[in-house]
Amino acid sequence: MKLQVSNSNQPTWRNVTVLAQLPSELKVLEEIAKNLWWVWNSEGKSLFRDLDHDLWRAVGENPVMLLQNISYKRYNEILKDDAMMERIRTVYDSMQDYLKQPMRTDIPSVAYFSMEYGLCNALKIYSGGLGVLAGDYIKQASDSRVNMTAVGFLYRYGYFKQELSTDGQQVATYEAQNFEQLPIEHVLGDDGQPMVLEVPFPGRIVYAHVWRVNVGRMKLYLLDTDFDMNSEFDRSITHQLYGGDWENRLKQEYLLGIGGIYMLNKLGIKADIYHANEGHAALMNLQRLVDYVQDQGLPFNVALEVVRASSLYTIHTPVPAGHDYFDESLFGKYLGEYPAKLGIAWSDLMNMGRENPDSNERFSMSVFALNTCQEANGVSWLHGEVSKKMFAGMWKGFAPQESHVGYVTNGVHMPTWAASEWKAFYADRLGLQVFDHQSDPEAWKGIFKCSDSDIWNMRMTMKNKFINFVKRDFKEKWIKNQGDPSTVMKIVDKFNPNTLIIGFARRFATYKRAHLLFTDLDRLSKIVNNEQFPVQFIFSGKAHPADGAGQGLIKRIVEISRMPQFQGKIIFLEDYNMIVAKRLVSGVDIWLNTPTRPLEASGTSGEKAEMNGVLNFSVLDGWWYEGYQFDQEAGWALTSKRTFVDQAQQDKLDAATIYSMLENEIVPLYYAKNSKGYSPEWIQYIKRSIGHIAPHFTMKRQLDDYISKFYAPEAKRAAELEKDNFAEAREIVAWKEDVASKWDQIKVISADINDLSGSTIRTGRELKAQCVLDAKGLGKSIHVELVAYREKDGESTFDDARELKLVKIENGLSYYELDTTFENSGVFNFSFRMYPWNDKLPHRQDFAYLRWF
Repeated sequence: MKLQVSNSNQPTWRNVTVLAQLPSELKVLEEIAKNLWWVWNSEGKSLFRDLDHDLWRAVGENPVMLLQNISYKRYNEILKDDAMMERIRTVYDSMQDYLKQPMRTDIPSVAYFSMEYGLCNALKIYSGGLGVLAGDYIKQASDSRVNMTAVGFLYRYGYFKQELSTDGQQVATYEAQNFEQLPIEHVLGDDGQPMVLEVPFPGRIVYAHVWRVNVGRMKLYLLDTDFDMNSEFDRSITHQLYGGDWENRLKQEYLLGIGGIYMLNKLGIKADIYHANEGHAALMNLQRLVDYVQDQGLPFNVALEVVRASSLYTIHTPVPAGHDYFDESLFGKYLGEYPAKLGIAWSDLMNMGRENPDSNERFSMSVFALNTCQEANGVSWLHGEVSKKMFAGMWKGFAPQESHVGYVTNGVHMPTWAASEWKAFYADRLGLQVFDHQSDPEAWKGIFKCSDSDIWNMRMTMKNKFINFVKRDFKEKWIKNQGDPSTVMKIVDKFNPNTLIIGFARRFATYKRAHLLFTDLDRLSKIVNNEQFPVQFIFSGKAHPADGAGQGLIKRIVEISRMPQFQGKIIFLEDYNMIVAKRLVSGVDIWLNTPTRPLEASGTSGEKAEMNGVLNFSVLDGWWYEGYQFDQEAGWALTSKRTFVDQAQQDKLDAATIYSMLENEIVPLYYAKNSKGYSPEWIQYIKRSIGHIAPHFTMKRQLDDYISKFYAPEAKRAAELEKDNFAEAREIVAWKEDVASKWDQIKVISADINDLSGSTIRTGRELKAQCVLDAKGLGKSIHVELVAYREKDGESTFDDARELKLVKIENGLSYYELDTTFENSGVFNFSFRMYPWNDKLPHRQDFAYLRWF
């Protein structure tokens, strides 16, 4: 028998995960890792980093993975290091002292629903600004001891990881998250096993695990459908953030809103206020309506009154196209059973999501949110004004200026986004009080007493930290993309902390106008290649995988960065995430933002820069529209006014303005350096930016605004409505039903305004208006006003509305009069307008009946 050279078969592998055994003396590290308190408390983050520097970087600053992968040898070294052991105990005690502080009971409890949360780089359940804002918000809720519970999703794949091909094309890869390696915990049932939530979907049950994220003192609960109790069709509901087709999007919003309420009910959590962060969560109120109708036995209209009174909708989108709309057939497939649960018709439910009832419009989650939430708000003053116009069709007859839609300008969580070096600087120079009183400008006044050299040294420290970060973390990526190590080394060598560095990092949507800077490459080349006054631009950001134009912008910037005249001067950092963002907003000199006005609802990256002594250069849009008004010698702005209707022409003008301001104002100011190596005038800009602008854009100020503007007033009214078996809610509904039944029968007997027919009138002249109505017994419930619209430049816009006084009710007729004067000159149109009013209504759009005559 001839022997074979080899004889082998395939191995039978047994998969075993070997985790590092955490010594009992170090179990507290696990407890610290499972509470995101460490994210914004520098002593916690630096502790994990110092356990193993290289491993901390390799695991993407994930303390759970860090502890699972530290070697047995290293653990023994830690146990023998007395200083490190004492440090661990100190950090643990500090966290425990923080957690022992009770939640406040003098402000309402809140249930906060959001599709995404950006809390730390390790937990990939966010895509961009909306998520990071939500993450900052619940961190501040913890710091401010607000009794808030947050609801969201645990995504298997989260948002994508960005890589660039050799030609600069974005490549999106989705990496599955191993939930056992994340700073989260299973919520357990009474049997000690992971809780399984049953959410009724049409024709089936969708099962969800519930995970808890400990965010300081507060809890974030995340739903997860990716396990074997569900079909493949439903397991994918929580696979990707904003992934899949419109049906999957509806399934996600169903699970978030309806499933979120089921989850809170199962956990025994009832809040005073329910806050929908964007329209994705609107269906939370549909399930709340069902609960009031079926569990409390309330009529639908009474249930709606109660739900509305305790609900808030925050809008983040400035254009109608950015809102979610669903075809009636698809919406009916998933929500078809709900009208019967509520005792209403299918058309009634559809109309709650239509701006124009009884039309063929698709179901809008935003319209449904507006119809089921007493209050709504934009996320900056300007965005509030835009939102009033965007939703004007909801309340026909009212001008946008009369809308109840309010605003709370977004802020940022200062302890998260201020670099640890800056936090230590603030604590030392301004005192620890600045952290408790972040939103009070008085708390920041000490910045003006700091020496110029100390401020400059801080900025140089942060720039060097950023440059070292880029050299360390991106060199290998650039070699892979560029293909030529010598070219990469030339780029790295051109990093100089004395150079003026300008950063631009955000989602690459076309309205962000990342292309503006490259409108005139010759002029740009002169700016960046000025040997005496060099300038460097750093870009970073992701484009949605379906956004070809956004991806094209990234590719174009990469192409330009490789041109000989721009090598090392224009740089793109791939895979923008929270780690890269923090290094950028603290390490550059200027934060550049160039959105198409008014499409930046708020924007918060520039606010993060403010916390780190980085100056803003931005279009007057979003938050900067307000920020720049606090001090116009603390940053730079492109005007909020349009010169051209044609956007391409406007882009050219804005680009020329950017070049001019860089050449004539910004670059000369930065390089007006004294013998100590810095520009005193530049330092003054930094001080004024920190002292005059930063306090107004903290997350503490934002949360305080939500409490004072919305949470507290709504909770007070909601409590009144619910007293004595919902007596006041029933009373209001009875009044509304009475008015609605008689509204079309009200007759105008007469309406006169003295001597206005075609005449020219001088200001100061008396104006008298009178009208008589047959109000069908509604009497004082019907109010009348005289409304003036001003004619100017071919447009008629709202100018003023003045209430007529009800002088008497006689023989069933109501008599109204107004005596006033003309105060403003111009061309005006006048008309009477009647509307129903009850002092127990929160605002006029709550019962938006209106008739002109």
